[in-house]
Amino acid sequence: MEESSGLSRENCRAKGGAPGFKVAILGAAGGIGQPLAMLMKMNPLVSVLHLYDVVNTPGVTSDISHMDTGAVVRGFLGQQQLEDALTGMDLVIIPAGVPRKPGMTRDDLFNINAGIVKTLCEGIAKCCPNAIVNLISNPVNSTVPIAAEVFKKAGTFDPKRLLGVTMLDVVRANTFVAEVLGLDPREVDVPVVGGHAGVTILPLLSQVKPPCSFTPEEIDYLTARIQNGGTEVVEAKAGAGSATLSMAYAAVKFADTCLRGLRGDAGVIQCAYVFSQVTELPFFASKVRLGRTGAEEIYPLGPLNEYERAGLEKAKKELASSIQKGISFIRK
Repeated sequence: MEESSGLSRENCRAKGGAPGFKVAILGAAGGIGQPLAMLMKMNPLVSVLHLYDVVNTPGVTSDISHMDTGAVVRGFLGQQQLEDALTGMDLVIIPAGVPRKPGMTRDDLFNINAGIVKTLCEGIAKCCPNAIVNLISNPVNSTVPIAAEVFKKAGTFDPKRLLGVTMLDVVRANTFVAEVLGLDPREVDVPVVGGHAGVTILPLLSQVKPPCSFTPEEIDYLTARIQNGGTEVVEAKAGAGSATLSMAYAAVKFADTCLRGLRGDAGVIQCAYVFSQVTELPFFASKVRLGRTGAEEIYPLGPLNEYERAGLEKAKKELASSIQKGISFIRK
């Protein structure tokens, strides 16, 4: 009966209930994907939200679609529906892949997640080559170069539109620095550059806003804690997963800056891991200005102190091999 009245749920308000952007989450049923989907459904800049995964998407979609916010939610299950999920999207967020277990490094994830990212990016190249891509799947240091190689092969690579999400490092840095200074984390801004794993994560504590100073002990403590924040959560969860909730929060914070950039807001600046000339490495995380075409300007690192210069050399060494690993995966 419902079908014949033309009011089937699929067709109802199919154009989207709110002016805004079309966003797809690839890996929407996972540990990061579910809270990420919920938070994106709450974002007023999102008009259409596509949830894709290889398992469990119908349930997550049904659940999230009941939230009384503007975004229209549609679910897509399995690889045969990937192209439908991607067609017409403005922003694609990719948390797909396996999480880190205790004792695993982000590189141990490489073999599984590299293949997943390759497949998803082939779909993006075909169905929404102009979308902004926010890549979360670890190891980000290697998966962003993989995505770039896939897009190059397809002839769709636009370095401004491919953004590795290192926002969780910034979120952690803001939180941990605020604890040490006795401030509200919302008032603190710590630039974090380099990459998104261990020593490649370089917090620039000399450039913290508001301006402040730390003892050498505080610098050691903060740098180590920011670099090992992921491991801290993996160990605390004791086999039950990795950072999913704080990662979803950070991903939404970053996606929101991308959407504000797409809308044309001025002065939207955030750290991201991008194709870059800031160092001799092809990919590097630093502050970028986000606009209608993605990362429209990449900022230099600014003045570093001696501790940070030493950290930068260490970061670059490890980052170089992670980047090469990603490139080789596609070119082999």
